[in-house]
Amino acid sequence: MSKKLNPNKLLLSKWTSAAPKNKEKHFIVTELIRDEDNTVIDVTLEAVYTKNVYQFPWQTLLDDLWQQGWK
Repeated sequence: MSKKLNPNKLLLSKWTSAAPKNKEKHFIVTELIRDEDNTVIDVTLEAVYTKNVYQFPWQTLLDDLWQQGWK
């Protein structure tokens, strides 16, 4: 079953990494990056434990490496 996500509703959503690195398992979406057409292209995720911040295309959250919610 494939995941469906509405990129406009990702802000402040919680995610769990299926392959945690550096004790970074739980993340929260802190920012939606939009293009000139106001379309969400990237998300900024902040690691809850380390406070490190990562930016990547929102579609990455559809990968099996990510689970919605904190597990």
